Amino acid sequence: MGRLIVIDGVDSSGKETHAKLLQEKIKNSKLISFPNYQSPSSTLVKMYLEGAFGKNANDVSPYAASSFFAMDRYASFKMEWEKDFLGGATIICDRYVTSNMIHQASKIDNLTKKDEFLAWLWDFEYEKLKLPKPDIVIFLDMPVEYSIELMKNRKNKINGQNKKDIHEEDYSYLKKSYENALYVAEKYNWAKISCVCENGLKSIEEIQKEILEKLK
Repeated sequence: MGRLIVIDGVDSSGKETHAKLLQEKIKNSKLISFPNYQSPSSTLVKMYLEGAFGKNANDVSPYAASSFFAMDRYASFKMEWEKDFLGGATIICDRYVTSNMIHQASKIDNLTKKDEFLAWLWDFEYEKLKLPKPDIVIFLDMPVEYSIELMKNRKNKINGQNKKDIHEEDYSYLKKSYENALYVAEKYNWAKISCVCENGLKSIEEIQKEILEKLK
C-alpha cells in the first residue's frame, strides 16, 4: 500500500501549484485533483457550484453537497488510482475529503452540530465509502483577504470563464470557510503552512520548502 498526501486550503491558496511541484519531486507518485471535472462523476458538483440547486451555497444542505463531492471522489478512487495506491505509489491529492470539512462544515455555526457533521462526514467517506485516510494533510493557511485578490484573475475551473462559482463569488461564505478551516485544521492536527509573513505573501519556493520539511 502506498502513501496518501493531501494538499488543501481555501480557494486560491496555491493547492494546485504545490501539489504539482510536490509530484515532480516524489518518485513513483501520481497527482489527483478534486473535483474531477473531466469525469461524468462531477456532474452534480458542477450543477451545485453553478447554482442549479440554489444561487447561494447556504441554500444547499452541507450533507447533500458533501455527498456530491464524495461520490466524485469514490469514482475517481475506483477508476483512476486505487490500483496505483494499493501497488505502493504515493498519491498526492489536490483537495480531498478535507475540502468537505473546510467548505461544507462552514455552513454550520453551532459547534455541537458542526462536530456532528464532521463525524458523519468522516464515517461516510472513510468508513462507508472506504476511501483511504491521508497519511498527512498539508493545510495551506491563506487568509481570505489574500485569496480574494489571487482569485480575481483566475478562470473558473468548470467552464474556463471569468464568472465565479457560488462559493467564489460570496465573500461572507469564503470568510466563514477560512475561519472554519482553522478550526478543522487544529481539530484534526493537519500540518499547517502559513502562506504569509510580515512582508505579505511568501514566495512559492518558500512555501514548497516548508511543505517538504513537514513531509520529512
